[in-house]
Amino acid sequence: MNRTTLSLIAGATALAAVTGFAALSAPDAPGTDTAAEAAAQLPVERTSLLCPAPSTSDLAETSYTSFTPVTKGTGSGGKAELREADEASADAPAGGEDKGDGKGKDGGKSGEDKPANPVLTPKEPGKPVTGDSSGGDAPALVGTADGRFAPGWTVQETTEVAAGTGRGLQGVNCTAPDTDFWFPGASTDADRTDYVHLTNPDDSAAVVDIELYGKDGALKSAVGEGITVPPHSSEPVLLSTLTGERQTDLTVHVNVRSGRVGAAVQALDDKLGGDWLAASADPSGSLVLPGIPKDATSVRLIALTPGDADADLKVRLASPSGLITPAGHETVHVKGGMTAAVDLGDVTRGEAGSLVLTPTDRSVPVVAALRVVRGKGDKQETGFIPATRPVGTRATSADNSGKGSTLSLTAPGAAATVKVTASAGSEGGTPVSKTYTIKAGTTQDIEPPAPGGLKGTYALTVETVSGGPVYGARTLTASEDGVPAFTVQTLPDDRGTVAVPEADEDLSVLQR
Repeated sequence: MNRTTLSLIAGATALAAVTGFAALSAPDAPGTDTAAEAAAQLPVERTSLLCPAPSTSDLAETSYTSFTPVTKGTGSGGKAELREADEASADAPAGGEDKGDGKGKDGGKSGEDKPANPVLTPKEPGKPVTGDSSGGDAPALVGTADGRFAPGWTVQETTEVAAGTGRGLQGVNCTAPDTDFWFPGASTDADRTDYVHLTNPDDSAAVVDIELYGKDGALKSAVGEGITVPPHSSEPVLLSTLTGERQTDLTVHVNVRSGRVGAAVQALDDKLGGDWLAASADPSGSLVLPGIPKDATSVRLIALTPGDADADLKVRLASPSGLITPAGHETVHVKGGMTAAVDLGDVTRGEAGSLVLTPTDRSVPVVAALRVVRGKGDKQETGFIPATRPVGTRATSADNSGKGSTLSLTAPGAAATVKVTASAGSEGGTPVSKTYTIKAGTTQDIEPPAPGGLKGTYALTVETVSGGPVYGARTLTASEDGVPAFTVQTLPDDRGTVAVPEADEDLSVLQR
C-alpha cells in the first residue's frame, strides 16, 4: 500500500445537529424547578455530516447507506445530500454506478466554477438509499440535511478490503464534529499503521493539537501541536510520525484550539486486518462497552484517566444470565495520565456480552475501548468497541441485510423494554417492528427483524419504551477466504430532538 498518497484523499467523520433558538439542556439536581421541565421536545432543523475517505487499497469495495427515521412534527419540506469533501480539488465523481437511488455516475463537477453534484441523495425519510465506490480513490464526503431529513440522519460507510494491510471489513458511522475526542486503542506498534483523520466542515481553518498517551504517560511530540486543517478539507496524520516510540497501546487525544473538526482513527494491522476506531464517550466514572461478539477469541481493554488522579475500576461482564466478574480480572487500576491495557482473553466464552466498568471507590473520569479479535492463526480479524452513550430516546443503525447482522442490547442497571423497527428496504419492502425486554444486568444478542418482502438493505431503529438505560451495538459480519471479517458500530442516542422552552411573552415585535 502506498501510504504517502493518503494525505490526498483521506477524510474523517462528523455529524452535527443544530436548530434555531434551541439548546440541549444538562440535567439539574433533583427537586429543582427549571424552564427545561416545561420545554417541548422539537425536531432539529439542520444536520451536517462528514464521512471519511474509506481506503487507499485498489481492492477496496465501499458501500454507503443513508437513512433518516420518520420523526413527528417535521413537516413536509427539506432535503439531505452528500458531496465530495473538498469540491475545489474534485475533478471526478466518487465512483460507483447509478442504482436509481440517488447516486449516479455524473457525481463530479463539470467545470471549475460549478459545484459537484450530490453523490447520495435520499428521497424520503423512512427509506434508505445506497451507493458504492471501488478502489482507493474514493474521497471523503460532506453532507447536510434539513427539514424532515435532519432528525436522526444516519450514514454508514462499510468497506471490504480483500487483501493487504487492513484487509477485512471496515465500518464507520458518520458522526458529529466537535472540539474534543479521545481514542483509547490506537497503536504505533510495528505491525500497525494508524492514522487519525481530521475533517474541517466549516468556512474557516481549524487548529488542532494531537496528544499521545502511552503506558508511562504523555509522549513528547512537538509535531502534533498546532496542526492546521484548511476549510472544507480532510487531513490524515500518521501516528508514527508524531513519536519515535513504539507503543502497543496508545490513547490519542484530539483537542481543537479553534474551530471544530470531525475525527476518527483508522487502525490497520499487517496480520490482524483493521477497522475504524470511533471516539470513546466523554470521560466518565462509569462506562459501558456493548456488543462483544460471542465468538471473540481475544478481547483487550484499553483505558485512560485524563487527569492526574488514579482510577480503580470494577470489571464486570453483562452476559445473557446476568452480571459476571471475570476470574482474574475483577478490577483494573488506571494510573493518572497513563494508558492501561488488560488482556481479557475469550471473556464471553461463546455467549453474548458487554463490558461494564464502575468505580470501586471514588469516581474518576475514564475513557475506554475494546480491541476485539475473531478467528485464529492467519485467519484473524480485528474490530473496536468504544465506550458509548445510552440508546436514549432513539438510535439508528443503517446498512443491514437479510443476513450477517446482529443487534446487541444491554441493560446494566434496571430492566428495560425497547422497540426495534426494521425500515423499508432500499429497493423495496415494508417496515416491521418488534418489542424486546432486556433483563437487568444482561446482554441479549438479537437477530434483527427484517422488513416484509425485503429488497436491498435496511435500517434498524431502537427506541427505549420503559425502564433503565439501554446500551446497544450492531455487528456486521462477512467471510472472505475463511477470515471471519466483522465490524461493530455502537448505538448512541441520535439527538434528533432538542428542548425548546416555552416563551413567557410574545417576542415577535423584536423580529427584523
